[in-house]
Amino acid sequence: MELGPTFRFEEQYSQFQNLNLLGREFVEEMFNLNTKTATGKSASRGTTQLGVTPPLSTLGPTARDLAATEALVSLLHERKMYETPDEARKREVVLAKLDGIFKQFVYKTSVKRNLPESIAAEAGGKIFTFGSYRLGVHGQASDIDTLCVAPKHVLREDFFTDMLEMLAARPEVASIQAVTDAYVPVITFTFDGIEIDLLCARLALPTVPDDLDLADDNLLKNLDERCVRSLNGSRVTDDILRLVPNVETFRTTLRCIKLWAKQRAVYSNVMGFFGGVAWAIAVARVCQLYPNAAPAVVVNKFFNIMLKWNWPQPVLLKPIEDGPLNAKVWNPRAYAGDKAHRMPIITPAYPSMCSTHNISASTFRVTMEEFKRGVELTEKILNGSGGSAGENNVPKTWADLVEKNDFFDRYKYYLQIIASSDTEDRHLRWYNFIYLYTLLH
Repeated sequence: MELGPTFRFEEQYSQFQNLNLLGREFVEEMFNLNTKTATGKSASRGTTQLGVTPPLSTLGPTARDLAATEALVSLLHERKMYETPDEARKREVVLAKLDGIFKQFVYKTSVKRNLPESIAAEAGGKIFTFGSYRLGVHGQASDIDTLCVAPKHVLREDFFTDMLEMLAARPEVASIQAVTDAYVPVITFTFDGIEIDLLCARLALPTVPDDLDLADDNLLKNLDERCVRSLNGSRVTDDILRLVPNVETFRTTLRCIKLWAKQRAVYSNVMGFFGGVAWAIAVARVCQLYPNAAPAVVVNKFFNIMLKWNWPQPVLLKPIEDGPLNAKVWNPRAYAGDKAHRMPIITPAYPSMCSTHNISASTFRVTMEEFKRGVELTEKILNGSGGSAGENNVPKTWADLVEKNDFFDRYKYYLQIIASSDTEDRHLRWYNFIYLYTLLH
């Protein structure tokens, strides 16, 4: 089934006719009814909007909103959700070194393939970042998700042998491990104390220049599925940043939601909750609905929207698009597995996928309970009010919102599973395989 501009409301409305959050207009706009093109420009209004529906409100912040945001940012700094200037410079140096190592690897591989010296010198190779670092929401001690893009004559086997050896020989590198049979093959290591997850993709191009932009869907042609999946992280991250109305508001809001989700123990794709990409897309969608609101207000709107969302209505940042590949694109009509997703949050870059396929009945319930708690607390924070009757009436603060979950104090008995290995190397291999396979699948 072709998607994109031809993925019409008439084909899908029967699935979502009970939607009561934003009304019929929400559904019509979501599936790109005739009033809108795939780029998000409304023909009837003649103006460009971000998202699949118009904003719910374009009101700007009040003085109280700004004061609440200032208090929120202060807490985020206290909780080390921002890196220090020295850490920022260190990460830049590490990435520059990695870029140099990768370009040297591409050159050596080109020579090994018997390419002329002049062509080998121009083969290039480029490093892209994605995840929290690329989104600009990384904190102290955060890792860097990194993608190495190579020209067509550099094979995946070269990367996981020669590049691995070049990295292992560096004095700054420790705990290096290749996980080649993961859903997204990766090399994990620390470089000068900074954790790195290094992916690789080879394009069907003779050279990879420094000005390469991965946004072009045609770059995915003639690539194997592992390369497409490796490229997807960077493409999704860049799309998210392009699709939010105010990047700084998005970043502040997402920092808060990431801290809250981790403290409340609902941040883990591995455990059946939202992962980093899903939280980022969900926050970005709420930013589209309130483009001029202050971060403190967007946090409150986030909890309200997510609590009242008509799940399994999908969360989309733009209409689902068709592309140049014969690739599976999320479609609950065509695929039974997609129809079974309880809280589908769909990646914006082609080929669109569900980032929340691990959500179960129990994790859905827990997540919704936390959304409800978030609504109640943020409304009290914004209103400057305290607890209900019989509770401590001290005004609620952002610290109350991100109070650590008491799960391990709540019950009398717990089941603990311990896995052990006979060597550290084998244990690291097992850990990386299980963790990365579950995380990236």
